[in-house]
Amino acid sequence: MKENEILREQISEIVKNQLENNDPPETKIIYNQLTNTGYNDFQTRQMIGQCVAVELFEIIKMSKPFDNDRYIKNLKNLPKEPFE
Repeated sequence: MKENEILREQISEIVKNQLENNDPPETKIIYNQLTNTGYNDFQTRQMIGQCVAVELFEIIKMSKPFDNDRYIKNLKNLPKEPFE
């Protein structure tokens, strides 16, 4: 399996766990808001996954700690792409 596919699956699993565990609760809130405005499950999970990817990049490539405030901010700005 290619590295990108592995990473995509891991991000998908993170999103799934956040939704199932309601942790952070903002993930489920934003998920519900997006699906209620017409985005399907796949699209919504992809958007949330982009926010996860931003955090993973900061952790892995930039050696920065997870920034929960930035993550929540990016979630709340969806469907706009996370920029930070």
